[in-house]
Amino acid sequence: MKTSADNTIVKVTRNGQITIPAKIRKQYEIKASNSLLVKVTPKGILFKPVKLLDMVGIDAGYGTAEEIKKMIDKLREEY
Repeated sequence: MKTSADNTIVKVTRNGQITIPAKIRKQYEIKASNSLLVKVTPKGILFKPVKLLDMVGIDAGYGTAEEIKKMIDKLREEY
């Protein structure tokens, strides 16, 4: 792992995993089982810590609670 100022180089494992350096995990309060948003931007890939409450309503554009429940029930019947 190479570091300089705000840049850190990490290796990707054959399973596509990376290790976030401890200094960065501490700075952004990232702990085991936390969630990260992975976003593709014009400049590259952005990893952003998200809290569960930040994700509330993330799929709200897909329908009402009743519509989604019906879709889930239909999928369950198919399998």
